[in-house]
Amino acid sequence: MLKENIKSIRKSRGLSQEELAIKLNVVRQTISKWEQGLSVPDSEMLISISEVLETPVSTLLGENISESKVDDLKAISEKLEIINLQISKSKNARRKTIHWLFISLCAIIIITFISLFLLNSPYWNWNYNKIEYAVLGVAFHSFEWLFIRIAPIIFIVSIVGIVLTRKKV
Repeated sequence: MLKENIKSIRKSRGLSQEELAIKLNVVRQTISKWEQGLSVPDSEMLISISEVLETPVSTLLGENISESKVDDLKAISEKLEIINLQISKSKNARRKTIHWLFISLCAIIIITFISLFLLNSPYWNWNYNKIEYAVLGVAFHSFEWLFIRIAPIIFIVSIVGIVLTRKKV
């Protein structure tokens, strides 16, 4: 019984003798001897086998287990359908997140442009003799200079991103 059970459960898990041997830290010949009934694993090894094969020890020692048939296609197809639904939900959630990130980026760019327009570059009127104003003025001017040149490109890329990530009907 034990030899047939180890072999059938190993095969049902899709493991070769070599793979099972690696997981149990034994040589492949040991697995072969167990499956041929030439030797028997000790109690500690039996527990290790049950953990690796995710099967209770009582099942290993119990009655013969028939190998899984190929006609379990319905169960396999149901599992694949569930996996496909989960993948689809994950992709849809990721797409929505990216879509709203692009929309937020566009909104931030528009708000920043409006703010810069309404402020009308106040750093031109600052007294640069005071070190605090000089540093702040240079930092603000650098930000505005970079923003005016880079923001339109980012805005266009964001618009393209919004279009590409929109929900397809």
